[in-house]
Amino acid sequence: MTVAALILAAGAGRRMGAPKALIRDADGRSWVERAVQVAADAGCRSVVVVSGAAGDQVEALLDEAVLKQAGACVIRNEQWAAGMGGSLRAGLSVLHERPGVTAALVCLVDLPDVGADVLRRVALGARRDTLSRATYGGSPGHPVLLGADHFARLLASDSTDGAGGYLREHGARAVECGDLATGRDADTVARLPTGHRLPRG
Repeated sequence: MTVAALILAAGAGRRMGAPKALIRDADGRSWVERAVQVAADAGCRSVVVVSGAAGDQVEALLDEAVLKQAGACVIRNEQWAAGMGGSLRAGLSVLHERPGVTAALVCLVDLPDVGADVLRRVALGARRDTLSRATYGGSPGHPVLLGADHFARLLASDSTDGAGGYLREHGARAVECGDLATGRDADTVARLPTGHRLPRG
């Protein structure tokens, strides 16, 4: 069984005022670097990062050493402005071609308190037909686990908002993780954790 991680890091972060992949935590590490490390710590042996807005900067942060250590690669979604759905399909198209991938954990870069323990819990017992998503106090969130049997149908979709509609339609299993994290996304400067900061310039 191989559970891959698909990290969506293509957004411009308009409400935040900067691409969220570039935000730095209190230790100076960018959120996209953190997301890759969390996926690696969770046991994901294959990691695909989808960049878009500020693609050159995002890709520069993930240098060869970081990517090699995490078994990761970066692809760019040139149509990132059309919505998350295009980035999801770009990443799934890569994983769809990789033999042995059982499922993909779809992760966002703007969930600063979601750690490897959450990813491991959502991925537990993953199969090719699995559809699961993390919930926090009963509210749906990320990561989302997509079994490989669902990749082709998601790739054929023209949805702009990711896999949300597909998960509702097919009855994704809820995996409560509220004891491990809040799962709250950080969309504005006011919601940044203490010590985290926007990129300079």
